[in-house]
Amino acid sequence: MRIYDSLTDRLRNQHEAIFNMIESLDEAQVMARPEPGKWSIHDNITHLARYQPVFLERINAILQLRDPVFNAYRAEYDPDFETWRSWDTQYLLGKLDGDRREIFDLITGLGDDELSRVGIHKKRGRLTVIDWAEFFVLHEAHHIYTIFRLAHTGEPE
Repeated sequence: MRIYDSLTDRLRNQHEAIFNMIESLDEAQVMARPEPGKWSIHDNITHLARYQPVFLERINAILQLRDPVFNAYRAEYDPDFETWRSWDTQYLLGKLDGDRREIFDLITGLGDDELSRVGIHKKRGRLTVIDWAEFFVLHEAHHIYTIFRLAHTGEPE
C-alpha cells in the first residue's frame, strides 16, 4: 500500500489555508461565536491544533499494537481542550504548523507494510494508516471550510 500524491500534498500544506483566511481579521472577529454554543474561528483552530497530538498518538499505537480500538475524538470529552482553548490563536497556529511537520514526516516516512496496519475506529470501522490519514485531512478540511464561512459571513453553515 502506497501513499498517493493528493494525500501527501494535503498532509503537507492543507492547514496553511487557515493562515491566509484569517490574516486580515482582528481578534474580536477570530473570537466571535456566531451564536451561543457554536464555535468561533479560534475554537475551530483550537480543535485542529489539539487533535494533531491525539492523531499522532493513535498512529503510533497502530504501529505498535495489533488492531487497537479508538473512540471518536470529541473535544467536549477531552480534559485538555479547555486549556488549549485558553491559548493565544497565533500560538495555536504555531503548534498546528509544528505538529503538522511531525505528522507529515511520520506518515510519509512509513513503508508499505506500516501504511497497511490497521486501527479500529468505533464508528468508522477498520482503517489502515492511509485511511486514518485521509480521514484526518478530510476532518480538517471540514473545519477549514467552517473557518472560511465564519471569516466571510460570520455563519458556521
